[in-house]
Amino acid sequence: MYVNQLSIFLENKEGRMLNALDIIEKFNVNIRALSIADTSEFGILRLIVTDHIKVKEELEKNNFIVKITKVLAVSISDEPGGLNEVLRLLEKNNINLEYLYAFVEQKTYNAIVILKLEDMEKGFEVLKEGNANIISPEEIYSI
Repeated sequence: MYVNQLSIFLENKEGRMLNALDIIEKFNVNIRALSIADTSEFGILRLIVTDHIKVKEELEKNNFIVKITKVLAVSISDEPGGLNEVLRLLEKNNINLEYLYAFVEQKTYNAIVILKLEDMEKGFEVLKEGNANIISPEEIYSI
């Protein structure tokens, strides 16, 4: 039900993100989704990859700070208002959204939204009961 996301803490200096991505490339691991948030001093690179355990180990060997976070992946129609349906379910049930990012899946042309919720268990139940199309980890890793 939950997808494993890597959160990699990066110093905000030239080449640091490329260093992390070079390590991932070297081990032939594919990136399924990516998001970056930054401040003037550091950034958080969030990734969904095909082998999160291997990537975490290798990045930590190279002095990166990495955390595995459980997130939900939801498929929505890629049309105006598609995301609003999911957000309304969460809002109606008082579930706080910490962050999200999205990408378009090429086979079905649906948008896949990665959600980090304050209460992941309650959020999962609400989305499931609201007939949201929750995507399994296996489906995400195989896209």
